[in-house]
Amino acid sequence: MKTCVESRNICDGVEFLGVRDPKFKTARMSVHFLLPMKAEHVSANALLPFLLSRASREYPDFTKLSRRLAELYGASLNADVGKIGDLQVLSVSASGLADRYALHGEHVSAELANLLCGVLFDPPFEDGMFPAEGVEQEKRQTIELLETEFNDKRLYACQRCEAIMCESEPYGLNRLGTKEAVAALQRGRLTETWKYVLAHSRVQVLVLGNCELEPLYQRFCQSFRALYRKDLLGCETVNVPEAGPVREVTEKMDVTQSKLVMGFRTRVCQPQRQVPAMRLAVCMLGGTPSSKLFQNVREKLSLCYYCSAQYNSMKGIMLVQSGVETKNIQRAREEILAQLEAMKQGNFTEEETEAAKLSMLNSYRTTSDSLGSLEGWYLTQALTGRAQTLEEAADELNSVTREQIVEAARQITLDTVYCLVGGEEEKE
Repeated sequence: MKTCVESRNICDGVEFLGVRDPKFKTARMSVHFLLPMKAEHVSANALLPFLLSRASREYPDFTKLSRRLAELYGASLNADVGKIGDLQVLSVSASGLADRYALHGEHVSAELANLLCGVLFDPPFEDGMFPAEGVEQEKRQTIELLETEFNDKRLYACQRCEAIMCESEPYGLNRLGTKEAVAALQRGRLTETWKYVLAHSRVQVLVLGNCELEPLYQRFCQSFRALYRKDLLGCETVNVPEAGPVREVTEKMDVTQSKLVMGFRTRVCQPQRQVPAMRLAVCMLGGTPSSKLFQNVREKLSLCYYCSAQYNSMKGIMLVQSGVETKNIQRAREEILAQLEAMKQGNFTEEETEAAKLSMLNSYRTTSDSLGSLEGWYLTQALTGRAQTLEEAADELNSVTREQIVEAARQITLDTVYCLVGGEEEKE
């Protein structure tokens, strides 16, 4: 049996995408609430999926919920908060054994769907609000996560570059908000947030793996169609086509290795046809050990400890990040721009192109082997209005020509340069 991809509407603003693939022995279902990023709401939104995944009215505490998951052949329930374009994505997912492998013919997928709907739509409220203990615990954990991101200076530098580059765009906000906003959250506010999200957000329901899609579609229809939904929020992403004057920001901190992050506008974003060519151009520039940045800036010239490029196709931006000694920041910057200029001039070999294609194709194959990775792929596809399979994406990639790569590279312009350096000059 081949992979079956099915897209259907549940109700206004709620879409269902099912991907049935018999090669898996498991199934995964997830509900993603999509909301525009707004500073005043982002922290309350961020806590919501973690609060919901703790318990339901039927399984009102961690022990009872864990026992039920164990009964379902060790199923799991997970929550996450992400950012896709200018949207904050609140996700709750359930994963478990495919029905055909259950020992006694149990309908594991149906039970998981019931469990997922229970935590989303029927929380174990106390006095009409989320339990106080759970709220305080999730607040502490979210603050700890923000502190962990701050302490990871490589991640922090990238986030700061994006925040500066997109300071007038929703994308510039942290997906979790701020520690101060999280600490100030009250139970009543979180309960109102839950009601607001159910009533007004756009929703993407994904079901992937080895399972029958129709019964699960009907189960989610039952829950969502019972809601009163109105005034649905827009899900647009702002794309700035090209950079203005280059913004440069340097910050000092107690770090042992300076960070240089350069933000670029590419003019190319989803769902434009140039996206595969741009992906390949960025990969050739700095996406693999055979890329120009790795081979020249890091290996040949020894200007940095690491140097790589990443492309965000939803926002149409590229980040080049590197760890450098403070004295080498300017030289590293110049050489990064020189390698980009080489791409724009078509100064690359057929071997470089093929190496990048092989790397990306291998990445697609790796993605297809994991339901969690597939979920991320199809969620992004759903937001672009396409349900493109990985095989179709691979075919598009293989058809990209040298001329299209050069054309894509020539769209890239420098927007922001962010440097994080130590408070004192690094010692030799």
